[in-house]
Amino acid sequence: MTAWLDHLTIAPILVPLLAGTLMILAGGQRRSFRVGLGLLSTFALVVISVMLLQMADAADGAATRVYRLGDWPSIFAIVLVLDRLSALMLVLTAILGAAALVFSIARWDRAGANFLPLFQFQLMGLNGAFLTGDLFNLFVFFEVMLTASFGLALHGPEAARVRASLHYVAVNLTSSLLFLIGVSMIYGVTGTLNMADLAERIPVVAAEDRALVEVGAAIVGVVFLIKAAMWPVGFWLPTTYGAASAPAAGILSILSKVGIYAVLRLWLLLFGDSAGDSAGFGGDWLIYGGLVTIAFGSIAVLATQNMGRLAGACIFVSSGTLLLAIGTGHVSVTGGALYYLATSVLAIAAFYLLIELVERGRDVGADVLAVTREAYGEGEEEDFDEEEEPGIAIPASKAILGLGFMGCALLLAGLPPLSGFLAKLAILAPLFETGNEPLPDTTWAVLIALIASGLATIVAMTRAGIDAFWAASTESVPMMRLTEITPVIVLLLLCGALTVQAGPVMRYMQSTAESLYQPAGYVRAVLPVPHLPETEGDAR
Repeated sequence: MTAWLDHLTIAPILVPLLAGTLMILAGGQRRSFRVGLGLLSTFALVVISVMLLQMADAADGAATRVYRLGDWPSIFAIVLVLDRLSALMLVLTAILGAAALVFSIARWDRAGANFLPLFQFQLMGLNGAFLTGDLFNLFVFFEVMLTASFGLALHGPEAARVRASLHYVAVNLTSSLLFLIGVSMIYGVTGTLNMADLAERIPVVAAEDRALVEVGAAIVGVVFLIKAAMWPVGFWLPTTYGAASAPAAGILSILSKVGIYAVLRLWLLLFGDSAGDSAGFGGDWLIYGGLVTIAFGSIAVLATQNMGRLAGACIFVSSGTLLLAIGTGHVSVTGGALYYLATSVLAIAAFYLLIELVERGRDVGADVLAVTREAYGEGEEEDFDEEEEPGIAIPASKAILGLGFMGCALLLAGLPPLSGFLAKLAILAPLFETGNEPLPDTTWAVLIALIASGLATIVAMTRAGIDAFWAASTESVPMMRLTEITPVIVLLLLCGALTVQAGPVMRYMQSTAESLYQPAGYVRAVLPVPHLPETEGDAR
């Protein structure tokens, strides 16, 4: 039994890889087989990720688990590392994947031949990025993830979607080139790309080479911040995600959190308190970048009249909040940020799925999303669903959609009593525990940013809700299927569960944050025998 559990760490990568491959081999004509296989794979990932989270939260001292492919030593092997942070991201990815896939089988999977395999490869790339313990393999999984996301973002024949996705493709191809340049510079000085090995080598890098390591790290950091949608390098996000199909936008919404994950992981591992002269490198940029991103996101939230772009602006606000909280360098604040991350991921994905259902009941000229026009007969080139009704009129469907919209608004704005409010409170409370010391300017900046962004979000969401539910020119009942509304309800219920179970969830988040700020356990798990160069000059 133990041996079987030891191999469970690689399952989140292998399961979607095998499922996607079998779907391609089966061809485009066997839809029932592909849908069934996709559902089996995705729900298996939910079960596996929950099991891995329980393993990572073990109290027996073995919370960090290392999987060495080929059983080679860590400095040579492709290493997968499971800890509390990676397990948390695996669970969120699996939940979003299951919700988006169930939503898509109503009709979106038939808009193109390869939606389902692309979806599986997207999950594979995400899971691999969260599990890898090596910078080069992080690049590899980034490319798998981005290649699949290109296909999902372009899924369907709508011309507006193609135009919006060109910026996304160009920006991410450029970021991939920067990633290689930065990683090459780091490897040229340290002679390794294993994250744990880097954590041991960076403190002893020769003084004349330290600037080169930091420049390489800064370049790689820019790549992560592009993924995290920090202003100004996140300009591509609202248009691309707003034009994507609802299930594609739902799963793509977690891509910004891949950048957040990478920043959190590598900044604390490589440039924490034990990094010598490089300790804290780039921390101020995270604070200032987070503040500017929140400000830009708040302005975008108020300026947009389009629900899809409104959801994209909410991603700006959430990414800025997380970068700002991480940049404070406070353990308890980081724990609150992780709680906020889980809430925002679920809420934004639910909002993206809800948008299509809300827009479906409105007039075509009333700011209808391009994705809805294409999916339900208003475009010029769609033929995958011309003879099929969008769904059925579920009793009280407008009430269900209205309640769902209200839940998303409360969560995204961070208003009580839901977990969005508790998460912001968990971020702010530790900053005010200074005893008799005066509060630093950073604390006031965080407080003002969170209050202002919440106010902007609730104003924008209220305006959008009035326009969608009260000021509609027709009284038509939105048509939808149970497979479409159920994922939205489940995601919102999970946010409710985060509220009700805030105590145990925050315990997990705080334990995660503490382990991140004490990376010695991670390093010892990956490198049982210290592998340091004999002299500083040998670090090359």
